[in-house]
Amino acid sequence: MRILTKRLSDKQKKEILESFECGQSVDFLSKEYNCTKLTVTRNLKKNLGELKYKELLNKNKSSKGKPNAKKNKNNNFLNKDFDNKVTIKNSNDVKKLDKNIVRSDFEPVDFFLEIAPLDYQIENASRKELSSVPISKVEFPKNVFMIVDKKIEIEIKLLKDFPEWDFLPNIDLNRKAIVIYSDLNIAKRSCNKDQKVIKVPNTNVFKIVAPILTARGISRIVYDENLIAL
Repeated sequence: MRILTKRLSDKQKKEILESFECGQSVDFLSKEYNCTKLTVTRNLKKNLGELKYKELLNKNKSSKGKPNAKKNKNNNFLNKDFDNKVTIKNSNDVKKLDKNIVRSDFEPVDFFLEIAPLDYQIENASRKELSSVPISKVEFPKNVFMIVDKKIEIEIKLLKDFPEWDFLPNIDLNRKAIVIYSDLNIAKRSCNKDQKVIKVPNTNVFKIVAPILTARGISRIVYDENLIAL
């Protein structure tokens, strides 16, 4: 099975980048441009690099929900001014209102309506991980890239290290994974000074060594926007 993802135009990619830098969330942008969060994340990482992307992601999360003090101050001033004008304008009508108000208008109601509780069962079962695809059903491209250290040791991460997969159940977030890249430039941006990028010319090797990786506790491969189960 070949995994297909929606392609964004260059204009859309530029707009997404500018919106993200201005504080818009990945979730909002995915809905706005009718694509997956992983598509948005991949394009942001490609243009910003891994470190800059995480920096802006944390900044956007920390600023989310904070009130705009200046805006609130202006709104309070306008509301106060409006209330004063209404009070002055309607001050002459107070006597007319008093004449029209009778005591019965404020008498408490001596009955109440009982609303029956909602009758439905809450699903307490733990969430199931339905996002991964078995490696046997994945058709890799001819060449991919990986990040290794100076001893050619594969970089191993936990799924909880990837913001785009934070919706997974906790049991899956603690799974070990390796990352492969289809784009050399994205791989280089994710590489630090103690690491290097290597080319994997035969992608069938992942299916061959899957039992070995599983024995080492590695059960997932993160490939662009896809999560592959070994």
